[in-house]
Amino acid sequence: MSGAAVIVALRVAATPQAAFAAFTDGIGRWWQSHPLFPLSPKGDGTLRFDPAGPGGRLVTRFADGEEWVIGAVHCWQPGERLTFGWRLPSFASDPATEVEVRFEAVGAETRVTVEHRGWDAIPQGHAARHGFELMLFQQRLGEHWRGLLKGLAAQF
Repeated sequence: MSGAAVIVALRVAATPQAAFAAFTDGIGRWWQSHPLFPLSPKGDGTLRFDPAGPGGRLVTRFADGEEWVIGAVHCWQPGERLTFGWRLPSFASDPATEVEVRFEAVGAETRVTVEHRGWDAIPQGHAARHGFELMLFQQRLGEHWRGLLKGLAAQF
């Protein structure tokens, strides 16, 4: 998938394999809802990859037991790369975005790079964009992803 992308990177004190495991196995621990970018009016629930691995999906489960699929896993290469679809329940049937996460060794650390692309396919008037022009929306979403990666880094 191509298109407008938010790209954020942060180094974590871990190997690429450990960073990948913390991202995938621990997403329910470090993921935090953001008031501007909730997955639903109920918040974000608890995220997890189910099943973990190729052919899996990113899902969220709410306190009332309701579960939503956010997107299918497109690429699962432990310690290297993870790609999955990102689709809010409020999206129409066609538009979707995609998240690619890369894990690159840099000395004793790992650079975790998140690229969330495809936002130009979501109309400015859509609730997910809050009416923001694309550049402003991407700036705010980048701030959110940066905060999420800091939560990931705190796991080490």
